[in-house]
Order: sequence, then structure tokens, then C-alpha cells
Amino acid sequence: MRCALLYSGGKDSTLAALLLDPFYDVTLVSGSFGICDTDPARESASAAGFGHVTVELDLDVAHDAAERIHDDGYPRNGIQQVHEHAVETVASGDWLTDADGIDTVAAVADGTRRDDRVPTVDRPLAQSVEDRFDVDYLAPLAGIGRGAIDAMAADKLIVESGPSAEVPKADYEVELRALLRERYGEGAVADVFPEHTQSRVKGLR
Repeated sequence: MRCALLYSGGKDSTLAALLLDPFYDVTLVSGSFGICDTDPARESASAAGFGHVTVELDLDVAHDAAERIHDDGYPRNGIQQVHEHAVETVASGDWLTDADGIDTVAAVADGTRRDDRVPTVDRPLAQSVEDRFDVDYLAPLAGIGRGAIDAMAADKLIVESGPSAEVPKADYEVELRALLRERYGEGAVADVFPEHTQSRVKGLR
């Protein structure tokens, strides 16, 4: 069974892949609006021993999310909007091509955690995705707290950590930051995105 797992290159989505690996043929999938490349995630996927595919997302969704983030003054709702779009896009299977060697998926997954405020996939959306696209939605970290995840990552992963603006990743925040910068200026990025630490997987222990 093939599982397409939304992937940024960070420790959470990599741990989710490792947990699912005994049960699925896991392919790591990075959604992209075409603003920034997904090479950091591809490199992390390769370092962790997984195949990687980039899936094109709707640029209009990114523009709407960036405007929403600017108007809200914080990123939560915009990032949630983008994540839901990415889950539905990957679940739809419209991105599948013979070139990727993947013709069907049985499940779509992500690395959302129990303690995450955003993004999340609530039960109604998960059931809707499963019903509309005939896939299973999986969130293997949804019952695991931050402390346990950090311990698991320290045991299994080689991780680079640093400020979110400096660690190369292939997540929604990178592209949304770029859109905000282009439309509203550098100050808008600093105003709405709080400083926080990001991780990028460099290999397995």
C-alpha cells in the first residue's frame, strides 16, 4: 500500500514517515506553489531513505493565505488554509504520473502533532477527505506530545536546528514569507511571523 506523506524536511514529518514505514510504501510529498524550490526536503528525504515527489499547489490559495495572514496580523489561519488545501490536493491523486512510478495511493498522511495549534486536520475534515477521495488519512504523531517527539528524534535522527528564517526547508511558511515580503515588504514578515526554531533532517542515526 502506498502512503503519500506531506513533507517539509523537518523532524516531525520524518518521524511520521519512520512510524508508517513498516506498514506502507511511504513516498514523501512536498507541496509547492512554485515560489521556492523543494530541494531541501528532497535532500532530507534522501538522507532518511525515502523517495520524494513535489506536488504543485494552487497559487491562488497562497495569495489568499498571505493576504489573510497580513490582515490577521498572525499566521495561524493562513497556514491552516494552505495545509488543508495541500492535504486535499495530495489525497485527490491528480498529481500522480507514470514518471514518478506511482499510480495510486491508499493513504495520505502528515506530521501534525498532538500539541500543534496549527496546522491540524480535525475529525470532520479527515472523514471528508477519506469519503471524497477513497483514501485513509493518517496522522501518526497526533497522540504524541512534544517531549516524546524530541526524545524520539534525538534517538533516530540527525537534525539541524536554528531560526526559522535561516534553516532551509520546504514548508508553507517559506513560500508565504516570500509572498508577504513581495507584497507588503520585509517588515510585514517580521510583524506576523514570530521567531521560532525550525528543524531539518540531515540523516538517520
